[in-house]
Amino acid sequence: MSAETLILLLLIVTALGFDFTNGFHDTGNAMATSIATGALKPKVAVTIAAVLNLVGAFLSVEVATTVTKGILNIPSDPGELSTEVGGPTIALTIIFAGLIGAIIWNVVTWLFGLPSSSSHALFGGLIGSGLAASVSINWNGIVGKVIVPALLAPVIACIVASVGTLLIYAITKKISERRKEEGFRHGQIASASLVSLAHGTGDAQKTMGVIALALIVTGHLNPDVAEEGLPLWVIGSCAIAIAMGTYLGGWRIIRTLGKGLVEISSPQGMAAEASSAAIILTSSAAGMALSTTQVATGSIMGSGLGRKGAEVRWGVAGRMAIAWLTTLPAAALVGALCYWLASAIGGALGALVIFAILVAACVWMWMRAQQHKVDSNNVNADWDDETGSVIPADLRETTVVESDVVESGAGDPKPQA
Repeated sequence: MSAETLILLLLIVTALGFDFTNGFHDTGNAMATSIATGALKPKVAVTIAAVLNLVGAFLSVEVATTVTKGILNIPSDPGELSTEVGGPTIALTIIFAGLIGAIIWNVVTWLFGLPSSSSHALFGGLIGSGLAASVSINWNGIVGKVIVPALLAPVIACIVASVGTLLIYAITKKISERRKEEGFRHGQIASASLVSLAHGTGDAQKTMGVIALALIVTGHLNPDVAEEGLPLWVIGSCAIAIAMGTYLGGWRIIRTLGKGLVEISSPQGMAAEASSAAIILTSSAAGMALSTTQVATGSIMGSGLGRKGAEVRWGVAGRMAIAWLTTLPAAALVGALCYWLASAIGGALGALVIFAILVAACVWMWMRAQQHKVDSNNVNADWDDETGSVIPADLRETTVVESDVVESGAGDPKPQA
């Protein structure tokens, strides 16, 4: 097996791994509020989300096209590729290293229960590895379809959800709170399902775009993805990977979004989910690689602002904003370091080394998370305002780590009480 073929296979496996992390990292975007209000049981919620993510992945390829052409200016012609990049092996290493940067950031933020953007982690990783390899970056495409939407989306989502919540409470002010809660829980099932479908149309396509880019530079796929379409096996494998990740349930992030940001009611949850779905579906149709995490978070915050007397935990929101701001540079740094290491070792061995580092890092963080496990059984436990930790208070009290500190889901480690 040639070095090029081995790296391509490792890249496809890693891309599907990123898609898997994207699924469990972003489950909360659709289902956190429905789980928090009791509209859906946790396991039922993630099952619905997984199925609809799977369906949504087959609905469009617009975002995949953005990824293949909108981030890195890697030539598709073999002659140009050899001159400008150094051949398919180098091009594959750039994409491979970028994926590793994205996955590591996704797992780090999952460990701490921080809902950061998988999309921006992916773009950051690709930008970092591209810069390390001195590849031309399509800054116009990044600014127009990544950065500008990233700045506007949470603000717009917050405003839309706030107005929607105000209208809901104004229209239903004569209805008792009990009947209101019960009625809107049914509505939440529909709105949360729509967000899951929208998530599949956007996020699964990003992985499709990465695999398509790898196939293009190796001559296995026509560069004009928009006209020719993607191979069914690419669409199907990406759809299955994100659905499996979604079913796993990113309980730590679901907990932060459902219990940590706003104490949410069913009318607020429905307003937030409906706002998120409308914005995500609109952006996907326009080919904008929008962060569903930022949209969902902005909507949840807006639902808190739109309800009189509701509390928004600004400390949690601020730490989430910091995670958003650091996602691109952090993933870019890891992507660049991985590219430099792989290129220094060279060929297939370099790719195998950085793949081994990725696996080791993910296993270590998963084992770390098991020390204070958040799952479907405790995801709705009361939020601890004193520590701001994603870990339920009773779990922290019964599982003390050796260093006498616990991981804070919202920021720095806190001393064990």
